[in-house]
Amino acid sequence: MRSGFVSLVGRTNAGKSTLINSLLEEKIALVSHKQNATRRKIKAIVMRGDDQIILTDTPGFCENEALFHQLLRQSAMKAMGDCDVIVFVASVFDGLKFYEEFLALKPKIPHIIVLNKVDLAKNETVLEKLALYAKFSQNFEAIVPYSCKQKSYKKPLLDTLVKFLPQHEHFYDPSFLTPSSEKELFRDFILESLYENLSDELPYDSEVLLQSVREGAGLLSIEAQIITGTNSHKMMIIGKNGSSIRRIGRDARLKIAKLVGVKVFLRLFVVVRKHWRKDEEFIKNLLDEKK
Repeated sequence: MRSGFVSLVGRTNAGKSTLINSLLEEKIALVSHKQNATRRKIKAIVMRGDDQIILTDTPGFCENEALFHQLLRQSAMKAMGDCDVIVFVASVFDGLKFYEEFLALKPKIPHIIVLNKVDLAKNETVLEKLALYAKFSQNFEAIVPYSCKQKSYKKPLLDTLVKFLPQHEHFYDPSFLTPSSEKELFRDFILESLYENLSDELPYDSEVLLQSVREGAGLLSIEAQIITGTNSHKMMIIGKNGSSIRRIGRDARLKIAKLVGVKVFLRLFVVVRKHWRKDEEFIKNLLDEKK
């Protein structure tokens, strides 16, 4: 029996969250084309026979020097040191610049490369990219092509990951999908629904805070705040006659209900908090990174 921890790192939008959902065959990680949509380290428990692989989805690396992005980067860096193996997730369409920047961080943990989205590329494109990465073969332990849509890629990747895990009893009950709290997942599902409905119009200036979660007989009641930076953003989120906020709430409620298996009542409030992305204490609380 082998059990251990795997940290997924890579640039924003490389497909780390989608990869976790694919391996788990269940949706728990926020997916969005918005940069740095992943802000909290969500863990997923994937079983390969008796072996337990605990995957950590980390915020993507971003060159932005703003405080918010610096703290996201620190969160990802910490995860790189708290694992048995690192998975560098790269889209087959990305250049090698991001991987070179990752190597410049001089990771002390062994790593493999997952070349993601290969189903969207021609075979010659995949082979060319594999040849380019081969020039760095002294740095990585393995490179594995992957498609989040095609299950035939799943077994080779899990087999590769298990090789790097120590012999150890299970860290978590094998029946669990994640050790992350349901509240973290609820919060991210609301944020994801916000992005899905307003991503093209809404700047990267929103967050979600849960106010209360109450369980009753066959009903889960949730109250949450959507935090945004300006009154104009607030009006955009609410929409004409409340049309946008109702749509966001409906989509988030359906995601949460599918996860928990009971009826969900979701009440959302939109709150303006100016310059929240410059408030270090507030951001650390959001990221669960205490001082």
